Amino acid sequence: MASGFFAILDDVATLLDDVATMSKVATKKTAGILGDDLAVNAEKASGFVSKRELPVLWAITKGSLLNKLIILPVAFLLSAFAPWAVVLILVLGGLYLAYEGAEKVYEFFVPHGHAKAALEIKEYSKKEILEMEKKKIKSAILTDFILSVEIVIIALGTVLEEPLLTQILVVSFIALLATVGVYGLVALIVRMDEFGARLIALNGEDNTFSDKIGRFFVSALPWVIKALGVIGTLALLLVAGGIFAHNLSFLHNPFPWMPGLLYEFVLGLIVGLVVLLLVMIGKKLFLRN
Repeated sequence: MASGFFAILDDVATLLDDVATMSKVATKKTAGILGDDLAVNAEKASGFVSKRELPVLWAITKGSLLNKLIILPVAFLLSAFAPWAVVLILVLGGLYLAYEGAEKVYEFFVPHGHAKAALEIKEYSKKEILEMEKKKIKSAILTDFILSVEIVIIALGTVLEEPLLTQILVVSFIALLATVGVYGLVALIVRMDEFGARLIALNGEDNTFSDKIGRFFVSALPWVIKALGVIGTLALLLVAGGIFAHNLSFLHNPFPWMPGLLYEFVLGLIVGLVVLLLVMIGKKLFLRN
C-alpha cells in the first residue's frame, strides 16, 4: 500500500511539473494578448470619479470571471471532441488580432481628421452618472469576452497534444492569470494619479521630495496608458503573425536569414492590412447600398 501511495505522489509531482512547464509556454504565447488586455482595460477603467474607479473595476473583474466560466467549458469540449475547431478558431482569432493591430497602425499614420468637438460642461445627476458607468462596464466586459476567447484558445493551442487534465489545469491557470493579474495591475495603474495626489498633499510645504514624486505619478499616468497601447499594438501583430506561421504550413518562415520575431511581425502586419482593406471596402459597399 505504501508503494502505491508513493506512486500516486510521483504521478502527481510529474503532472504538476508538466503543468508548470506548459504554463510557462502558454504564458509566453499569450503575453501579447495579456498586454493588449492590460492596455485596453486600463484605458476603460480610467476617467471615472476617483472614488468610483475601484468599484467600477471590481464590477468589470466579476464580469471577466463570468466570461471565463462560460468560455472554458466550451473550449475543453472542443478540444475533446473537435480539436480541428480549436485550430480554426485560433486562425480566425489571429485574423482579428492582425486586423486590430493594423487598424491601430493605420489610424496612427492616417489620422481621421475629424474636427475636435468643443468640450461641453454639464452637471450630471447621480442617476445619469450610474447609467454611464453601467454602459462603460458593459462595453468593457464585452471587450474582455473577445480578448478572453483569444487568450483561452491560444493557451489551448499550446497544449492540444497534452492529456485533457493537463489542458484543463494549464488553460485554467492562464485564464485566472488573465483576470487576477491583469485587473490587479489595472487597479494599480488607474490609482497612480490618486497616489500621487496624496503624496503632494502629504505636508504643507512646497516642492518637497514627496511633492516631486507625487507630481511624477500624476503626470506619468497618461504616458503609461499610451505606452501600453503601443506595446499592445506591437504584441497583437507579433502574436497574430506567430499564429499564422505556426499553424499554416504554407506561411512558415521562407527566409532563413530573417529572425523569426521580425518575420512574424511583418506577416501579422501584412495580413492585418489585407483584412483592414477588405473591411474598409465592405463598409463602403454596404453604405453605398
